Amino acid sequence: MKLVQCWDDGVSSDVRLVSLLRRHGARATFNLNAGLHARERQFGWHHLGTEVWRLGRDELREVYRGFSVANHTLTHPHLEQMPIEAATREIREGRAQLQELFDQPVRGFVYPFGTFNDAVAQAVRDAGHACARSTHSAPAGVDTIDAMAAAPSCHFLAPDFWQRFDRARPTGVFWFWGHSHELVDEAMWTAFEASLARLCAEPGAQWCDPTELFDGDSP
Repeated sequence: MKLVQCWDDGVSSDVRLVSLLRRHGARATFNLNAGLHARERQFGWHHLGTEVWRLGRDELREVYRGFSVANHTLTHPHLEQMPIEAATREIREGRAQLQELFDQPVRGFVYPFGTFNDAVAQAVRDAGHACARSTHSAPAGVDTIDAMAAAPSCHFLAPDFWQRFDRARPTGVFWFWGHSHELVDEAMWTAFEASLARLCAEPGAQWCDPTELFDGDSP
């Protein structure tokens, strides 16, 4: 079974998450908005009564050392609500800044808010991305028919997470996503680590980057 996990938005709780992932030897991809990271950490928003802080630009390379990064646009707008020229700049500049910052190819993309249209999807493809994920969960397993409209198995907090895992077995791929700031208390962190350990113990489990699910190279 190929296992894929990706985490959005580059927030400070990712520091704890990457430590946990390293401890279990689990790969992951982090989807970042290069234009939203100031030099030092900055407050972003509240989630269920907890403060969410964006990581500082100067710490991104060290925090995500050994992990893949993907483009989440420059500033996280609703791309389909913008003129396509502006959306294209968001897509291309986001990728270019991440590649410069991390000194590695950035071939994956995640649509902000999970929304897009055909013109946006084409702009993502033309910018050199190998795949792009939405937030829509595939009915069974993972939908990789269209690389620019990939549908994962589920959100990591889906109440039917393990049922979806079982339904994904015939496809050979289980892909979940989320934001580490959604882990708002110790009980949730403990439960997630237990789930991660269970996934790692699955016979034949192999952690993969989303781009590895798709054939061919980016344009």
